[in-house]
Amino acid sequence: MDRRQFLEATGIAAAGTALAGCAGDSSSQSETGTLATSVTDQPSDIDDFDTLVLRLTALRTTRADDGTDADDTATGTGTASDDEDDEERTIDIEDTEVDLTELADGDTSLIDETELETGEYAYLKLVVGEVVDASLADGGEATVRTPGNAPLKFNQQFEIRANQRTNFLADFTPVKQGRSGRYLIKPVADGVEVSYEDESTATTA
Repeated sequence: MDRRQFLEATGIAAAGTALAGCAGDSSSQSETGTLATSVTDQPSDIDDFDTLVLRLTALRTTRADDGTDADDTATGTGTASDDEDDEERTIDIEDTEVDLTELADGDTSLIDETELETGEYAYLKLVVGEVVDASLADGGEATVRTPGNAPLKFNQQFEIRANQRTNFLADFTPVKQGRSGRYLIKPVADGVEVSYEDESTATTA
């Protein structure tokens, strides 16, 4: 083999190796889908309020398959960080203020869209930053908080599917605590809805 034939042969081999490497890199990339989280307020003691504005600051979830993929990335209007204590993934969202009195008739409000890796997820938690305004219909003010001042947990498994949009509707409502004038914001288990649609045909609510 002369020098020219040798160079041509080694060049073809190198190119084949490079292409194989690129193909390997592509196949190793994880598939993703979109988690679109909306909120609503099923009628309950919300009728006591003239306004009830909550500031929502984050979402939390964890993988259902092994619960250890806390280092997965998430992108979108929210960004993901890791909670090493309980292996939950925290998705920080742009602070969103929601008036629950405007959602009492079945209306919904989209609060975040985030790209996640495909797979089964065990639940969704909604972090309430603070109660901005809690004005009663009779002109007074109420004390409103979440149970234990903890995130609202929706025990509903959901999937993230490749190139699909997972619509997670979280339903919660204020519940009056006796005659104390205090209210707890509680999740409504049977009001949670999960649906799926192709991202190419998805529309933003």
